[in-house]
Amino acid sequence: MKALVALLLCIALPTWSAGIELRDDLGHTSRLAAPARRVVSLLPSLTESVCALGACDRLVGVDRYSNHPKQVKALPEVGGIDDTHVEQIVALKPDLVLAATSTRVTDRLRALGLTVVSLEPRSHADAQRVLGLLGRLLGVPDAEALWQRTEAGAAAAVASVPPAARGVRVYWEVSSGLYAAGPPSFMGELLTRLGVANIVPASLGPFPKINPEFVVQQNPALILVGARNAEGLAQRPGWAQIDAVRTGRICTFSNEEGDVLARPGPRMAEAAQIVARCLKEKFAS
Repeated sequence: MKALVALLLCIALPTWSAGIELRDDLGHTSRLAAPARRVVSLLPSLTESVCALGACDRLVGVDRYSNHPKQVKALPEVGGIDDTHVEQIVALKPDLVLAATSTRVTDRLRALGLTVVSLEPRSHADAQRVLGLLGRLLGVPDAEALWQRTEAGAAAAVASVPPAARGVRVYWEVSSGLYAAGPPSFMGELLTRLGVANIVPASLGPFPKINPEFVVQQNPALILVGARNAEGLAQRPGWAQIDAVRTGRICTFSNEEGDVLARPGPRMAEAAQIVARCLKEKFAS
């Protein structure tokens, strides 16, 4: 009987009982003895993913750009990529720090004895992979179910795009300085999934800086742009002759919508819905 009980206990033990080990996006291998209970997140998409996995209460600090869900705005703010407050992070006593691959203080935090995992999703597949890794770090078993719900929401958005919008040529300006969403980026992948044509060639990379004359030459039928960059669009040299500008087919996203669109994570279905709504408004049959 004792042997049977021991066997059943072994079967019932969670898979993380032997510890968690994973390799992050910088190639560093991290080990946790048990699921993380005190987490600092230095990237908004990772913050949102932790909360979507039902572990928002484990966050003890976030970067200054993490603003969703609203409850994270009450947490201690530990700076950004270029000015991370190392001493404040140490004082929060996290057992896990989630960082972007571009976070500059990663080595310093590790030297101070903290476990740092660098994860930065750059594509659709990356977002799914990172969500799964976070599920492991947090000991949350339903990361795949969350991803499937996200996928279902995105698929519904794709299905809502009117036939008249299929194949239209689109320019998506993602930040000041004419940085665009290229096809290899998660934003460019969304355009492809929605059935429209990106004027930016894949060879230029995920978020290339675009010459304004290139946009004039490519003559997109639709322009997507954030509210911060929309002002004066028609006054750019030659842009008044672009089809999208002439016909008023410009979708301007609010700052809140811009946050959703720019973060590859659990709100990717919402991002798909935002762009699909734009297509429906501008190309209703």
